[in-house]
Amino acid sequence: MFKVKAADLSVGWELWYPYQYHNEKHQLVGLDIDSFNAIMAEAKLSFSVAEVPWNTHLNFLKSGKMDVAMGASWSNEREDYAYFSKPYRKETVSLFVRKGNAKNIHLETLSELAGSKYMVGVESGYYYGESYAALIKTEEFKNNIHEVVDLEENVRFLMQGHLDGFLVDPNTMQSFIKKYRMQGEFEAHSLPIYSADIFIMLSKKSSDISTLNKINQAITILTENGELSRISDSWKTLQSED
Repeated sequence: MFKVKAADLSVGWELWYPYQYHNEKHQLVGLDIDSFNAIMAEAKLSFSVAEVPWNTHLNFLKSGKMDVAMGASWSNEREDYAYFSKPYRKETVSLFVRKGNAKNIHLETLSELAGSKYMVGVESGYYYGESYAALIKTEEFKNNIHEVVDLEENVRFLMQGHLDGFLVDPNTMQSFIKKYRMQGEFEAHSLPIYSADIFIMLSKKSSDISTLNKINQAITILTENGELSRISDSWKTLQSED
C-alpha cells in the first residue's frame, strides 16, 4: 500500500522545456502543466506532484507507487500496466536545418536518409516514431545518424557544419531559439518524421476506471470549449515572442 490518501493522486514530472519546468520564481509551469492543471480542475480531482526521472516514473506506475503520468505516448507495452486517457495534445517531430538550406536537402521519406550524403542529429533516449525506431535497427540508416545528449549539442554541430539537420519537436525548438536569441537561424524541412497524440497515463495498480472516466470527461469538455487549444496556442505564442 503506497497511497496515503486515496483522493490525492500522485503525479510525476520531469524537466522538459517548455512542457514541464520551473520558472524563475520556482513555479512549476509549462504546456503540459497548464493543460494537466486545467483537466484536473475540471475533473475535480486533487493531486500532488514530485520530480521523477521518466524511466523511474514508468516503473512506479507499474508497481502502483505513483498514480499518474502526463505527456505520455501510447505503446502496447505501457497499456499492459496503465490506462490511457483521451488525447489532450499532439506531439510532432520535425527536421530542422540552417535557414535557407531546406531546398538543398533532397529527402521525401525518412528511409531515404540511409546511404545518403546527409548526417542528421538526434537526442539519446528520445522517441521519434515507429518508422525511425525500425530504421535505426539497420546499420545503413544508423550510419547517417549522430546521437548526442541534448539539443544544445545538435545546434553546435549544425552551426559548425558537422550536421545537415537534427530532429526536434517545434515547441522545444522555438523555446531554444528564444532562449539563445537565434531568430532567423533555422527552418523546418518538409520531411515527415513523426506526429502522434499525447495522453495522461494512470497506473492500473493504484488507480481505477472511475478516475479515468472523470479525466476523459474533463478532456472532452475542455476540447469542445476550446480551452486546451487556447492553452496550447498561448505557449506557441510565448515561445515565438522575442
